[in-house]
Amino acid sequence: MTSRRRFLQSLSALAAAPAFTAEPPPWKLNYMLASSMYGSLPLADILPEVKKTGATSIELWPKKHGTQREEIDTIGHDKFAALLKDHGLTFGGTTRYDLGPFRLTEEIAIVKKLGGTFIVAGGAGDYKVPPEQLKLNVKAFVEKMKPHAALAAENGLTLGIENHINNLIDTPDSLRWLADDIRNIPGIGIAFAPYHLPQEEKLLSDLIQHIDQKMTLFYAWEYGKSCSKAMPKEDELQQMPGRGKLDWKPLLQALKAIKFTGPTEIFMHPTPRGIPILPTLAESTAEIVRAKNHLDNLITTL
Repeated sequence: MTSRRRFLQSLSALAAAPAFTAEPPPWKLNYMLASSMYGSLPLADILPEVKKTGATSIELWPKKHGTQREEIDTIGHDKFAALLKDHGLTFGGTTRYDLGPFRLTEEIAIVKKLGGTFIVAGGAGDYKVPPEQLKLNVKAFVEKMKPHAALAAENGLTLGIENHINNLIDTPDSLRWLADDIRNIPGIGIAFAPYHLPQEEKLLSDLIQHIDQKMTLFYAWEYGKSCSKAMPKEDELQQMPGRGKLDWKPLLQALKAIKFTGPTEIFMHPTPRGIPILPTLAESTAEIVRAKNHLDNLITTL
């Protein structure tokens, strides 16, 4: 009788005890490779490098930055899908500045077919105007984007609008306005490029937190000494994390705070466009890995 009573008491104690909950996995970046980092090299050369860089997926760029987006039209989308499967990779999406934000209907269908989740484009509209008019122009752009965003959302995609120099979304204010105006609109987000903004860690971190869940893609890309002209390679490489002056830790803290798990691309532009970031495939991969390790080491200190 006593043993039965103790057994029932132990059951009651177990029922009253809080349920065990496993610790969530530590936050980390979800790396994606931009094909343009290898210039115009063919996919047969690039795909074996993807996992070496710490990425599990690839984004395709068209000319003039790369040729891989055109290449899949040449070899066939089914062949490209088979190549991805052979290498154990997934497809992220495409960058289509060449099409602009209003001519993406066909691209949406292709990206969906291949299992991608985003298309990056720029903004559209007059940006050389006073701030009050710029704010209105951003709002007008968002209105024009609504049917395109709706189509993207119906197909499981997001149109990521990149902040880009000489573009409607060119300044911190225009970025904030865009984030506010698209807050409740499915199918549209922001591809955030620190390179194109003042290199102030607090400003960039605040923008990340303001964009919040509308962050579609994050470029690990700093200004360094710019990408606008030819220069010694060691100067050009200062666009890469860990080589330039930008302190990435506050930006990573902001990404962690918003629980960003979307794609992060370690990124730069070489001069001229369309060449790998370093002369050989192996050197280019090693440089991406170095930048990844820099970011990952910082994450361990957050």
